[in-house]
Amino acid sequence: MKFTSTIISLTTLALASAAALNPSPRSGTKLTQSQAASRLTAAGITSYSSGGCTDRTKSTCTSYDGVYSGTVDGAVTLKGACGCALVITGGTEVGHASGTYSHANGYKFDFRKNTALDSYVKNTFTRIADRSDGYAQWKSAAGNIYCDEGNHWDVTYY
Repeated sequence: MKFTSTIISLTTLALASAAALNPSPRSGTKLTQSQAASRLTAAGITSYSSGGCTDRTKSTCTSYDGVYSGTVDGAVTLKGACGCALVITGGTEVGHASGTYSHANGYKFDFRKNTALDSYVKNTFTRIADRSDGYAQWKSAAGNIYCDEGNHWDVTYY
């Protein structure tokens, strides 16, 4: 009996240690266009694309196909906290920079700038070093990065 208790204790300790070293990604699960659009629309978040489309293979579209649920959750949280209009102008469609935490991989949204959103980000989050291309960045308490790219916010949800 004592041997079994020791094995269970060691197994529990090993699993806890592994979880601490490799925490579950906050990014969640990949969503379809329809799943993401439904969640975003329900939260009052809209989208805009110059092509009037959602095809991720066209750069003039704004697609949510393959976006992480954590990215959608981050946008919904921002909308609730800010209380401002949120218009997504960039999602998982082609035409964005590549990388692990990229638009194509489902970690980023671009938001149309507006006075209320600009004020919320700049007055609520922590200003951090400029991105390597010179754009100003802010970091939320959750660790998400808001980059002011001039005509829109490029937001990475981790």
